[in-house]
Amino acid sequence: MSITIDERSHRRRSFIADTLALILFFTTTGAINERFIAGMTWEEVLHARLLGAVLMVPVARPYGLWRDWIMGRAGTGRVSQIFWDSFALMTFQVPIYAAIIAFSGASGSGLIIGIAGAAVMMLVLGRPYGAFLNLVRRLFRLPPGGEKPMSLNV
Repeated sequence: MSITIDERSHRRRSFIADTLALILFFTTTGAINERFIAGMTWEEVLHARLLGAVLMVPVARPYGLWRDWIMGRAGTGRVSQIFWDSFALMTFQVPIYAAIIAFSGASGSGLIIGIAGAAVMMLVLGRPYGAFLNLVRRLFRLPPGGEKPMSLNV
């Protein structure tokens, strides 16, 4: 089974849109957190965000696919959209973050607190990021995530 040029173009645009959205959104929110909450210097923020951007590239599109699948369960209501977007971000990003900080040496209560803090942050940022991702996808002439397939009326 071969992939058509149109399918390749769609996949490429999807990869670029999802990656651009993740890097822009979480570089901005991460920098705000690191500078004004964690008290890091601007130089430390720059290094953290550069490393973060490199790590975001391989996970952006898989997250976009995960979110699309999860958002397929969301209803049209605002509460449903908020819940499922937050659930998607938390369930995808928190395990990755947990592995990163555990690998970096966090253990015991520091590990638990770090994971809990990340979970709260992902729950709060889930819908804002989902809306931003949909905006970026629209700019790349892609549908928003989680749209249910068209009915064949059968």
